[in-house]
Amino acid sequence: MDEVAQKRRAEENRLAAALARGPAEVLDFLLPLWVGSQLGASAAEVGALTALETLVSFVARPIAGSLADRFDRGRLAAAGAVLYGLSFVAYAVAPGIGVANGAAVLGGAGGALFWVALRARVGEGLGRDDGAFSKLFAAEGGGTWIAFLVALTAIAWIDYRGVFWLGAAACAVAAVMLMTAESAPVREESAPRLLRLGRRMRPMLVLVALTAMAEAGVALLLLMHLQRGHRLELGEIAAVFIPGFIVYSFLPDYLHGFVRKVGRTRVLALAMVASAAFAAGLSFAPDPPVLAVMWILSAAAFAAAIPVEQAVVAEAAGLSLGRAMGIYESAALLGATIGTFSAGLLYGSDTGWRVACFGATALLLFGSFVVRGAVRRVGVAEFPVEPAKTVSQKEESALRMIEEASQEPEPVKADANKRANPIRNWAIRAAVYVLAQAALAMAGYSWPVEALFGGPHDAGWFWNSSGHWLVNLGRIWTFVFVIDTGWTAGREILKKRPY
Repeated sequence: MDEVAQKRRAEENRLAAALARGPAEVLDFLLPLWVGSQLGASAAEVGALTALETLVSFVARPIAGSLADRFDRGRLAAAGAVLYGLSFVAYAVAPGIGVANGAAVLGGAGGALFWVALRARVGEGLGRDDGAFSKLFAAEGGGTWIAFLVALTAIAWIDYRGVFWLGAAACAVAAVMLMTAESAPVREESAPRLLRLGRRMRPMLVLVALTAMAEAGVALLLLMHLQRGHRLELGEIAAVFIPGFIVYSFLPDYLHGFVRKVGRTRVLALAMVASAAFAAGLSFAPDPPVLAVMWILSAAAFAAAIPVEQAVVAEAAGLSLGRAMGIYESAALLGATIGTFSAGLLYGSDTGWRVACFGATALLLFGSFVVRGAVRRVGVAEFPVEPAKTVSQKEESALRMIEEASQEPEPVKADANKRANPIRNWAIRAAVYVLAQAALAMAGYSWPVEALFGGPHDAGWFWNSSGHWLVNLGRIWTFVFVIDTGWTAGREILKKRPY
């Protein structure tokens, strides 16, 4: 496969991950609220629905891993995206809890096929790009915050079912893209079998489960504390979480350079210690803004740790990329299930909030001590090495640069550099935004002006509907502009340097 095809394949993987991850995260966030309020389900029925999807996904993941070592991984991921999409359709048309349970089965099976096959497909390119999983994780984070932005903006107009239809459309796009991608059949008959691979990777899988347990437990603790302790509404809770998801979207690729400098075990240990500090501080944080800042720091820690774990598992897999990703996903799902169950159980008691926080702290600190032994046991290198270009590639690249320099006039190059300057491009977007809002303010329809100083319309906040479509449009544009500003500033501050 040539370099252009490899890059195209990597871009397909990341785009498909973003299209599927965002709707899935939104569904996890909205489903308990929707089932309880719209379908009249009891708390026990809501719990059973969630448990059913988890159980199906857990059982299907090893099967999906074996299939991913025998068949084309792109086609298999496309089949998973189709099942994912059908689960969203079933939720969108569900008249009662029975159909919702059927949707949960489809979602569990689809998630297993999609993520196992896609991660195995990404692992194929690890030898050419040691930051492949960091880029994938960043794409998932980007898809998550964009999906939350769209869903929370649209839900007031199209209700929960309309949001589910949007999720189905995103999954359909991912399925078509993967189905039409270049085929690359896999038949690894000599690959190690599942049980033997699981025994060899056991220490790393325990670490993966511990990380997932802590991440899911802490996230649920934060969610419940915002809802029950601080009495926040849906949009206010999302406003605390979204900055952390944005961190997921731009930080992993830069943190991978840090991994190259200090090594995998040190990064994993540091990330777990930082997450432990967040879990401990969660019980003392006074208000939502402080919690939002702490969640950003915790998100940065997990953005460093999780891609490293995925890369270690993929490198240790050898010919069994599909099976390795299957047991990796199973370990992560098992840890997340235990973490959320334990957090929910402990939060309900009088002293459970602090017990749960300090329990997660202890778990993460323990994980930081066993990292080195777990990574060494699976036999991968401590320092990932960026694949070097071959001599012929270097010569070809140098010749191409000389040829382009000789053919392209200097003024054109200068103009191209200006066009590529992200700060200049942001300044143009900012000027357009300010001029447009000034014009809208004179007409009485500027959302930021009305939100800050009051006006003739109900401006609301990002998650509320207002009365006039121009005010709604300005509200969405302002949110996008704020995210764009943070994204541009973050990329400039953390601009990648050679390591």
